[in-house]
Amino acid sequence: MSRAGKIARRTFLIGATAIAGGVAFGVWRYKTPYANPLEADLPEGAAALTPYVRITGDGITLITPRSDLGQGAYSVQAALIAEELDVDLDQVTVDPGPPSAAYWNGALATEAGEFMEAANGIPAAAAVTIASAGMKFIGMQITGGSTTVPDAYVKLRQAGAVARETLKRVVAQERGLSREALRTARGAVILPDGTEIPYTALAAQAATVDPVTDVALRPASDWRLLGKPMQRLDILAKSTGTQGYGIDRVVPGMKIATILLNPAQGGALNGYDASEALALPGVEAVVPVTGGLGIIARDTWTAFKAKDLIVADWGPAPFPATMDGHWQALADSFTEDSLDSRPRDDGDVEAALAGGAAVEAEYRTPYLAHAPLEPISAIVRVDGDAAEVWTGTQIPRFVQQNVGRIAGIAPESVKVHVEYMGGSFGHRLEDEVVKQAAEIAAQMKGTPVKLVYSREEDMMHDFPRQIAMARARGTVKDGRVEALDLSIAMPSVMGSQMGRQGLSVPGPDSQIVAGAFEQPFAIPHQRVTGYRAPELAPISSWRSVGASSNGFFYNAALDELIHAAGADPLEERLRLASDPLARGVLEAVAEMSDWQGPLGNGRGRGVAMTRSFGVHTAEVVEVTATDGGIRIDRVWVAAEVGRVLDPVNFENLVAGGVIWGLGHAINCEITYADGVAEQDNFYAFEGMRLYQCPEITVRGVESGDRVHGIGEPPVPPAAPALAGAIFAATGTRLREMPFNRFVDFV
Repeated sequence: MSRAGKIARRTFLIGATAIAGGVAFGVWRYKTPYANPLEADLPEGAAALTPYVRITGDGITLITPRSDLGQGAYSVQAALIAEELDVDLDQVTVDPGPPSAAYWNGALATEAGEFMEAANGIPAAAAVTIASAGMKFIGMQITGGSTTVPDAYVKLRQAGAVARETLKRVVAQERGLSREALRTARGAVILPDGTEIPYTALAAQAATVDPVTDVALRPASDWRLLGKPMQRLDILAKSTGTQGYGIDRVVPGMKIATILLNPAQGGALNGYDASEALALPGVEAVVPVTGGLGIIARDTWTAFKAKDLIVADWGPAPFPATMDGHWQALADSFTEDSLDSRPRDDGDVEAALAGGAAVEAEYRTPYLAHAPLEPISAIVRVDGDAAEVWTGTQIPRFVQQNVGRIAGIAPESVKVHVEYMGGSFGHRLEDEVVKQAAEIAAQMKGTPVKLVYSREEDMMHDFPRQIAMARARGTVKDGRVEALDLSIAMPSVMGSQMGRQGLSVPGPDSQIVAGAFEQPFAIPHQRVTGYRAPELAPISSWRSVGASSNGFFYNAALDELIHAAGADPLEERLRLASDPLARGVLEAVAEMSDWQGPLGNGRGRGVAMTRSFGVHTAEVVEVTATDGGIRIDRVWVAAEVGRVLDPVNFENLVAGGVIWGLGHAINCEITYADGVAEQDNFYAFEGMRLYQCPEITVRGVESGDRVHGIGEPPVPPAAPALAGAIFAATGTRLREMPFNRFVDFV
């Protein structure tokens, strides 16, 4: 049996691999590892055992399989490997690697396991194990849920450590030295006499020795990169306008295409007349695709012009034509027949409410578009028995499988190049643009087709954030919050999103109650119930998913109860905090903002704390009521992620999440008339303007050697903290977003 065959049967494998005269290092952490995704492209005579670091005579490449959407994912993944490999970030290049089940995301299991524990009584460890096994079974390679760092924190550092120690073993054997006598620094093994041997000079030899699998990770006190301010790998290119994105990609011989879809999303195409479009110089063809038409032309501008010349007969949307129908569907869902889950039921809520509720309120949050700056695009070439894709995506394996299905070829024959993305916020968890490009390319075998959406098509056919409604009842006693009964109705985000991939979501959808059921407040009588509304407009994951609505619902209801009790919003939250991590972030924002109760004189402060994606995040917002409207002055944020790996990027992500949350709370919604989204560009879907942006102060609260992601957790507390501040300043209670329906902002 070959050496490669023997290693493939190991139950625990961390290995080194020869690739084109070089070596690849990586980590396998499970008993039955997936086939190595690098093997498909190996030249004759080479072997590949592991997927994370490739060293050749030409340089060092770090495989970073979680997509970069602008959040710095490539940089942090590279830093995790580089820390243990003893290379600096200016010595490496990064590559997202091929789609592969080997890159499955284990961190996705944590939140799913927590819900399983609460909803089904499964012990915590078992719930996470079950969820993790499911993620591995389907090979869920996905970027989302703020899981990039939690998933990579150990495995990528181990990959770097194995590579480092294996390279030292090569030198030790060649020079007759002990491995312990050698050091490493800046991509070189250093002999006792100070001689430096570059890693690149050792790659071929490293492939001939057994990897060193027994490695210890360095303590944080010895870190060179992690925990310190780092310059992101993309910062120079982005600062100079030279960063290439998916929409910039050019493939020789490609044709340009755009799409015309039914304005009533999901409605049928009954017929069309493309004669005027086909008469336009530069237009080559109009072809059918699922849901509409593809227009092929010599350039994007011509394709866009031709699209507008097509006369189509469209069928109606398969959901209510007006917003009244959507809201009524939610209101009708608060029934036992629609009950999806009740993961929290503490004390005796019914008995506590028997004497009447001190607070009874209804809250609403609208559909919201993702609206990234870069419209979606994809290049697809379909040949006889293979295909190639260039696109920005968070789901490369789904892309691979769907293009294979459309082209009638095996998924492993589809090569996917994951591009940098100019924003996503969940948008790139969908791959409709790739499917449509593949349909066009399948009709033009051998020709690369670049499909680019117009801004209007992109926004009108986005799969927006879920619409949601909540009803709260609660009581107070002796100046304290005594009971809270929170019922939430929304369509199933996961059902809609996964349904487009041909997958079902068995059991309840955790996102209907996420950001509410797991809140660490010891209210004596507390119940959180999720009701699954029927499918309405098609929806998808939007930054912080269910918690983006539920963080508002829970905190807004808690604020009303605290006010009814005559208590202080921050002090009562501190009293109720049942988790030391929650208490820690609340104490931090209290100290940061110098919280001392009401401000008066038209000024107000609000506070909110939401635990989402395992992260406790507390925010204090300060506003002033001016003659022209509400001015947002300052925001203080404390978030507990265990350990901050890059203070600069941490602050950027937190501040960005606050701006995202506040801007959408005050300005944004997607509404439907005649089944058509009324907002089709940024002028009708305004984020926060620069002059509206408050001063934001961020603090990372560290509590130990555990790591969570921070891309999404700052979003849920922003809206309720702002609503609380507006109430404190004006006495106006806001229960529905966007807030500019009820108050003006300056």
